[in-house]
Amino acid sequence: MRKKMWLFLFICSSMLTIQAQQRNKNYIKYIEVYKEIAIEHSKKYSIPASITLAQGLLESGAGQSRLAREGNNHFGIKCHEWTGRRIYHDDDARNECFRRYRHAEDSYEDHAKFLTNRSRYSFLFNYETTDYKSWAKGLSKAGYATDRTYPTKLIKIIEDYNLYEYDLIARGKNIYKFNHETFTNQGLLYVEAFPMETIEIIAKEFHMSPKKIRSYNDIPKNYQPQAGEPIYLQKKRSKAKIYTTHTVQGGESMHTISQKYGIKLKSLYKLNRKELDYSPQAGEIIKLR
Repeated sequence: MRKKMWLFLFICSSMLTIQAQQRNKNYIKYIEVYKEIAIEHSKKYSIPASITLAQGLLESGAGQSRLAREGNNHFGIKCHEWTGRRIYHDDDARNECFRRYRHAEDSYEDHAKFLTNRSRYSFLFNYETTDYKSWAKGLSKAGYATDRTYPTKLIKIIEDYNLYEYDLIARGKNIYKFNHETFTNQGLLYVEAFPMETIEIIAKEFHMSPKKIRSYNDIPKNYQPQAGEPIYLQKKRSKAKIYTTHTVQGGESMHTISQKYGIKLKSLYKLNRKELDYSPQAGEIIKLR
């Protein structure tokens, strides 16, 4: 088992190294230049820093597009009722009018005001500033871009470059680079969550999708793991490998019991013939197989 574990970690490490090498250097430079503005705007305007950076990267080609180079326009905002300087560029139609700025920072400021001052974007501010997926989908729904794959592109940039970390920083949370020690329980590989850690961070370290890890651990979208909580990197079992029963302790739920023994939550309910909304009581005996 130890050899298998080390082989697994070696493969994960190698894949992460390859991924890092494949990252676009222009994207990395762009993020370093504009991340502080994005964080500040998140605090000031309640727009996720990750969304601001991802839009800037995508719309400006990491600052390399003609609109960005000649017009300091990093967000592809067209003239509309604009009375300032202009630049013309082929987009959905030929020779369309786009806003032109003196400095890139002006483009970032106008982008924030563009979203906050227009009623069609108002529903976005009902989402948490850490919910970048809802923001990405919402921008598309509100008509920010005509490209149907716009949300997918934004989300991929955010997750490829860990931009969600800047959302946490904007909310005053410290960000750490984690290197998890792996453990086994019932023959299943798992890690223990660190304080202030997200499923996305764990998924990134082990080159897995956050969706898959949530599925393995029976947890919903946007779930925030507690420090020390076991997070499985493999599918849990339909029944315990060794133990047969568990005596419920105060404060335990069916989910915490399922995590403790590496059992799928639905299987645990089924083994005990309980409905999915059932809450166990202290002292109760729960079947594990």
